[in-house]
Amino acid sequence: MNQSVILMEEDHANINRALGVIRNICLQLMQGGEVPDEDFREIIEFVREYADKHHHGKEEKFLFPVMVKKLGPVGEKLVTNGMLVEHDLGRADVLSLETALNEYKKNPRLELKLDILSYAMAYAHLLQLHIEKENSVVYPFAERGLSEEDFKDINEKSQAFEDEQTAKGVQKHYLDILEKLEKKYPTAVQA
Repeated sequence: MNQSVILMEEDHANINRALGVIRNICLQLMQGGEVPDEDFREIIEFVREYADKHHHGKEEKFLFPVMVKKLGPVGEKLVTNGMLVEHDLGRADVLSLETALNEYKKNPRLELKLDILSYAMAYAHLLQLHIEKENSVVYPFAERGLSEEDFKDINEKSQAFEDEQTAKGVQKHYLDILEKLEKKYPTAVQA
């Protein structure tokens, strides 16, 4: 397995942890809990900065362009009509979640609480399926179809980006937020 794929799958593991937090917050809402505005905003920050800019940034800058260029119509369709569309759908869910949070803060109505729950779970569900597709279909397809030379370049660029982000403390900052939220919203929620 290529180093860039290993890095991206490690990101996926962390993103899946965040999806678990989202689910646990939503379960508490269903049980009558209040909307934890600050915690949702931290999740939104994690999603935008870690999942989107950090993780999707590596895919969209380094891996996907090579797949589109070198893997023919199947690669182009998989990336352009599949993965990139899903990235945009996730961004739309997060924007809708943020909008619902803003509206709820001004006027806490039950239907806005439902919107918050719905958009949060829509994002979590979409990303869970998206991650499964990338891990089981997209990355293996890329590793089978791209040359060693292609992956040498992708690996170098991905590692340089990862090292640059590490030097800035990006991963640590967002993983610390995630760890804090996991403690606050543990997996074992009473039904």
